[in-house]
Amino acid sequence: LDDIKDRILEFISTGKMKGSLTGSIICFVGPPGVGKTSIGKSVAEALNRKFFRFSLGGMRDEAEIKGHRRTYIGAMPGKLIQSLKAVGSANPVIMLDEIDKIGISYQGDPASALLEVLDPEQNSQFLDHYIDVRFDLSNVLFIATANQLDTIPLPLLDRMEVMKLSGYVIEEKLEIAKRYLIPKQLKSHGFKKGMVKIDTSMLKRIIEGYAREAGVRSLENSIRKIMRKATRHYAEGKTDPIVITAANLEEYLGKPRFTDESLYKKSIPGVVLGLAWTSMGGATLYVESTVISTKSRGFRMTGQLGDVMKESSEIAYTYISSRVRDYGIHEDYFNTNTIHLHVPAGATPKDGPSAGITMATSIYSLAKNIPVKKNIAMTGELTVTGKVLPIGGVKEKTLAAKRAKVKTIIFPLENKKDFDELPQHIRKGIDVQFVNYFD
Repeated sequence: LDDIKDRILEFISTGKMKGSLTGSIICFVGPPGVGKTSIGKSVAEALNRKFFRFSLGGMRDEAEIKGHRRTYIGAMPGKLIQSLKAVGSANPVIMLDEIDKIGISYQGDPASALLEVLDPEQNSQFLDHYIDVRFDLSNVLFIATANQLDTIPLPLLDRMEVMKLSGYVIEEKLEIAKRYLIPKQLKSHGFKKGMVKIDTSMLKRIIEGYAREAGVRSLENSIRKIMRKATRHYAEGKTDPIVITAANLEEYLGKPRFTDESLYKKSIPGVVLGLAWTSMGGATLYVESTVISTKSRGFRMTGQLGDVMKESSEIAYTYISSRVRDYGIHEDYFNTNTIHLHVPAGATPKDGPSAGITMATSIYSLAKNIPVKKNIAMTGELTVTGKVLPIGGVKEKTLAAKRAKVKTIIFPLENKKDFDELPQHIRKGIDVQFVNYFD
């Protein structure tokens, strides 16, 4: 998390030069389990300030932020004044968890009430309806966390400085487990050092077979599961230390949840691996095409696709069928065939424009009857004229490709700057091709 740490240190050094940390509101965005809340706690610890955290998930009454007028029965101050009262200081670090899950209802819109709190220009004059005296919130360091930015109202997002945490590669997860998760779980299960041994190769197996998500929460749950079973071993009076080996790993954790991610052992024409971004981190997904009728022209798509993705598939179909001569496809191919495009995992809703080139490659591969090379994944938005437009989530998608053991990634040319900003250990071992046109 070097870039995040640098940004925080810049924040703190500005405060040191100025003498106060006013006017800074940070928002950590990233998938669950990557350590957004932990970083907030660490910042409070480093600044030697009190820490208070409250979750905004599902909050839908603005009085929870601005307080009730005292004429109401059961009136009380808003959460912010309450939190200052709880920590007993006027300059704590306050963490606003899950700011993307704030609700809006007929009772009002708390996101708009937060504008006054999070705007450095206004929050020195914050008015709580219960106290009814202006209170200076500008000394508080606010840290917000969110899983995604789409659901945060734009005026609110504008007030915050966004820092992205995108998830970890295997090497990082190994270090986190060794230095932090295993000692923490040993302690919380009452073990001394050496009573349960999990070596590096076993940790690697656990990460690849049971905990492939972006964060480390399910890795921690897997380690906790091993510790729970180990407590029983000792509680039954046995004294020999437990060593996790390849032979007994399944006994502790059950069958692996993830097997080799490649669905297809053999490359088939019409099947292409794409990369997607979700609020849970990056993911790989296949796009498949096949011919279902050889009598008439037609195109259909399935796989729970959202509106944007449906349009992407139509653009891909239009583009390839408009270029049959240039690509050496039989001129009547699209006039006489009905093509069915499917994105597997039909129960999972999918949306977004970044599968454009994946879908076009799938239709092209089907029409030419040539399979796509193995170990290639691609992502990019496509226009009707064949221009490839940039996409978001480069880091998440690169991590997903590495988890799926992909060797070559195709990115839009305009994403080159995003890829070049990634740390060296993430870029290592991947051959990246940047494309500007589908040609």
